[in-house]
Amino acid sequence: MDLVSRVGATTFTTPSAREIVVTRDFDAPRALVFDAWTNPEHLPHWMGPREWTMTACEIDLRPGGAFRFAWDGPGGAQMGISGLYREIVPPERLVTTEAWAGWGETLNTLVLAEDSGRTAMTCTVLFPSSEALSSALATPMRDGMSAGFDRLDARLRTMA
Repeated sequence: MDLVSRVGATTFTTPSAREIVVTRDFDAPRALVFDAWTNPEHLPHWMGPREWTMTACEIDLRPGGAFRFAWDGPGGAQMGISGLYREIVPPERLVTTEAWAGWGETLNTLVLAEDSGRTAMTCTVLFPSSEALSSALATPMRDGMSAGFDRLDARLRTMA
């Protein structure tokens, strides 16, 4: 499959028929980036498409703990995800399951690598099937993720 696309400063690749790998660099130490990914004080300020509002941000940050996020969007649209934390290695690694309507459960692996105060983020999403990945790629998922990471970039500047 090996699709490579770029939306703004975010790169998306599909190294296999079931995976998408998202990469992005942030001008912040990885401890701040990790906190922004795991702290309900920060997530509603960046996660999700720009015109959507996070209405639920529930986090039980421990292996086996659950999370649930919900958003309201334009025209009364709603979106939600839930999952479990499988592995938590602050500030470098976060492995979760995630359930999206229509795609089944994904396995997400977030890896943060720091060099000279900058953080390289690699997020690998493993879908249950190639059809689920194709379905996800047919949505505006990449645009939404990239817009969210733009907002994360701005949020990190306020956290420094």
